[in-house]
Amino acid sequence: MFRSMVDVLASRAGEHPDRTAFRFLANGEADDADVTEVSYARLDRRSRAIGAALHERGLTGARAVLLHPPGVEFIAAYLGCLAAATVAVPGLPPQGRVLKARAVSRVRRLIADADARVILATKPVIAALDAMSEHLPELDEITCLATEDIPDDAGGSWRASDLTADSIAFLQYTSGSTSAPRGVMVTHGNLMDNQVVLSRGMGHTPEIVEEYGGELYVSWLPLYHDLGLIAPVLNNLYLGGTSTLFSPLHFLQKPERWLTALSRYRPHTSGGPNFAYELCLRDATPELVGGLDLSRWRVALNAAEPLRAGTLRRFAETFAPAGFRAGALHPGYGLAEATLMVSGGPVGQEPRTAAAGDGAAADGEWVSCGPPGVGLTVVIADAERRTERPEGEVGEVWVAGASVTQGYWRNARATREVFGASLTDGRDGFLRTGDLGFLRDGELYVTGRQKDLLVIDGRNHYPQDLELTVETAHPAVRAGCVAAFSVAGEGDSGAGERPVVVAEVAAGASANASTNAAADVADTGDASAGGAEWLGEVEAEIRGAVGRAHGLALAVVVLIEPGTVPKTSSGKIQRAAARAAHLGGTLAVVGR
Repeated sequence: MFRSMVDVLASRAGEHPDRTAFRFLANGEADDADVTEVSYARLDRRSRAIGAALHERGLTGARAVLLHPPGVEFIAAYLGCLAAATVAVPGLPPQGRVLKARAVSRVRRLIADADARVILATKPVIAALDAMSEHLPELDEITCLATEDIPDDAGGSWRASDLTADSIAFLQYTSGSTSAPRGVMVTHGNLMDNQVVLSRGMGHTPEIVEEYGGELYVSWLPLYHDLGLIAPVLNNLYLGGTSTLFSPLHFLQKPERWLTALSRYRPHTSGGPNFAYELCLRDATPELVGGLDLSRWRVALNAAEPLRAGTLRRFAETFAPAGFRAGALHPGYGLAEATLMVSGGPVGQEPRTAAAGDGAAADGEWVSCGPPGVGLTVVIADAERRTERPEGEVGEVWVAGASVTQGYWRNARATREVFGASLTDGRDGFLRTGDLGFLRDGELYVTGRQKDLLVIDGRNHYPQDLELTVETAHPAVRAGCVAAFSVAGEGDSGAGERPVVVAEVAAGASANASTNAAADVADTGDASAGGAEWLGEVEAEIRGAVGRAHGLALAVVVLIEPGTVPKTSSGKIQRAAARAAHLGGTLAVVGR
């Protein structure tokens, strides 16, 4: 029915112009007065005004890097790019702790790789870029446009572009967890098809929107990331609902803000990666749980990183007194190369699990990511033989369907390697995800990344499972800040691939350590205080835990300073980068 999200927005603005499309909690607090709301009519006007401004500057078909902080102005700018047939390139704005070298590097990479002609941002972001101009010579060749300076009445000159299903809507840069980030070319046809996949998979129907009074989503996920953009923003528009948004920084500072927003606005759907549920569990005091009402939360999406059966069970048990139902847990699987969602659900059914095999999940179970979405085909392939593996056997996850994107921007080689794979039985057009998994009873279980897999003495080990074991081995190890990988011939054996773990240690977590040195650490706030005795205890606990759980003798344990393990902009561990830093001697080592 709709060609693009431009048509969707126009339709929604006509149907219910005064309905709130998005509200943004400026401070992350549900009961704070500093809340920005934008109606469908106003959002339509803003997107047309920005689209007209881009048209007038001859930027139709050009790439526009979006560097807005979290908020409704980013959404208006993104939709304005679609309205102008300008290719949007969402990026991480230079703010907070990434203001310096890391921000400069990311912005330069986006501008260069996308061959961008314009930066769209807010005035404070543009001022920050100007302050870094000596490190950003690209700014001399590119237009910087503050979108809030564009008046609404500029939309009077807007004219619809001739968009087709094959027109590129935006470039979604991958997280770069196993390779350099690549710009995925997402077309308008891909976007519209995946909206159907999302809506069917999460039970989003017009009837549900009305039953919930329009309250469809609450989200703190980054808007420049595919999960934070395509679900709570675009799927909300597609259904004509209301999304409540706030900054991921505010969530990380105080995870209970997510739960209180859910209790206050009572949406149908909300979610995040597995670590977000763990953070909520960490802060789940009886007083907090007793003050929540989560009874209307029907889809608690868990995606974007490995799923933990233990996390799901503990979350359901902990928040059951607040009305949360285990059937709301909704593990899913997706990737930018397939626009977003590949599998998930079913809605209302407790997630299925499967016993893990030899050398597999630390908690003994794999979690189902649900059946493939409508119109999508998932096969588990033996990539070398190009044959389909039998049910229950692990292989590479291949995906086909209209949600599969066109490839990587200006990267023909990578596009050939990843897109358009074929099986010997004649089926073709598959996307090679690089993920490992298996199918059982029509549902997908994802077991890990092929490039990250550790093969030690002929046995496969998934790094996320070693990392979970290390996280729980000693209270000084920071959760979500461990990288496991293998290196050639390191350690006492001197032959073959040997396992290495790199782990951040936090001084504040060492209070339960048994040695006297741990007290010195707690007193000084310095993880290196207390010397080799305390560090040796942490290392010994890590080695013992990995040996018991996985039957592995670690070649090296590297303990590093907080906040220094390599991660992507969306928070995923960059194991290859950690390995390179280890081999290059550039880790911020506390001890090994």
